[in-house]
Amino acid sequence: MQNSKDQLDDIFDNFLKRPKIFTDREVLRPDFIPNHLPHRDDQIHQIAKILAPVLDEERGSNIFIYGKTGTGKTAVVKYVLKRLISRGHEIGALIEDCYVNCRLVGTVYRVLLKLGESIDIKIPFTGLATSEVYDRFENALDNKGVLLLVVLDEIDALVKEYGDNLIYELTRVNETLNKGKVSIICISNDLLFKDLLDPRVISSLSEEEVVFRPYTAPELNDILFERADISFKDDVLTAGALNLCSALAAAEHGDARRALDLLRVAGELTERDGDAKVTEEHVRRAQKKIEEDRVVLVLKTLPIHSKLVLCSIYLMKRSKVKNAITGDVYEVYVELCNTLGLEFLTQRRISGLINELDITGILNARVVSLGRYGRTKKIRLAISNVVIKNVFSSDPWMNKIIDYVPKCLLNK
Repeated sequence: MQNSKDQLDDIFDNFLKRPKIFTDREVLRPDFIPNHLPHRDDQIHQIAKILAPVLDEERGSNIFIYGKTGTGKTAVVKYVLKRLISRGHEIGALIEDCYVNCRLVGTVYRVLLKLGESIDIKIPFTGLATSEVYDRFENALDNKGVLLLVVLDEIDALVKEYGDNLIYELTRVNETLNKGKVSIICISNDLLFKDLLDPRVISSLSEEEVVFRPYTAPELNDILFERADISFKDDVLTAGALNLCSALAAAEHGDARRALDLLRVAGELTERDGDAKVTEEHVRRAQKKIEEDRVVLVLKTLPIHSKLVLCSIYLMKRSKVKNAITGDVYEVYVELCNTLGLEFLTQRRISGLINELDITGILNARVVSLGRYGRTKKIRLAISNVVIKNVFSSDPWMNKIIDYVPKCLLNK
């Protein structure tokens, strides 16, 4: 019987002997910014014209960018900013940029931490009041005299969790600065995002809007063809595999990120199988694998209060509670917040988070009438307990409560 070392050697040897599929697989990653972005010339030119005044060290308008996931919003902004900052440095303009993915960064404090890092000021990872961090950032920006272009990607995730005060403060900062300046670019997948903002915030933004429509199947095909030409070796990618990736992604609202992921994973599965060509069968298998991985990724990147809501429903299911309704979920959620020492949100806000989790497909929430007692939601998980348990067990917050027995459920 082979020991594990011999088995690993066999795996590594087989990999080294495999048919070569990729020239550069990184080209198929969503964060790769190519030198050409097909079918986005209008948006590139529109954003570039709005931002061009910063080359004279004058603030351009703030920008709101909308569009579904995978429509090229982030890629276009990064592409334009790279060219803009490069030209600015050539002519000696004091302009810098700071890109923040608000969903990944998670809190207002950490957003300010990233803004501080972009202009070389050190802020402790924890321990300061948010107002103190903001003051340090503002003072440093003014002392350096920098015009900072702040990109807040997935800004809706931050606003839904913490409100719109950060945007308001960043829009008002220019009134107090003597030399430094700030321009804001907000990117959102939610076309109704502005409904979340206070009218004073909208007024102070004075923004311009750029909307990214979904890609069509032929447009996705063009994008994939350009990337595949760089990423794969000659004659390994079949036309059927390329067309199927485009068609599957177009059916999901024209998501280029989805199409690129499908193509990359199909190539990796081809490589692992030792096959010489990427076929439609590899794409079908890649689709199934990505679907499984997507659920795990969504769970990992949920905001803390959304995780607590989901954990509450999980614990209710584990405790054999039938027909979970909003009020009962909220009762468990409040107990979990108290257990972790976190401030809990209102029941109305939790009802909104349940709606958002319903939209992602993680749970099903159906509105039912209780007669004279009004209406509520009947809620059930749409994914298995095992998946939630596995993901939350490795989460530094959720692993403390994943096996918790809520006291409020003991008498139910």
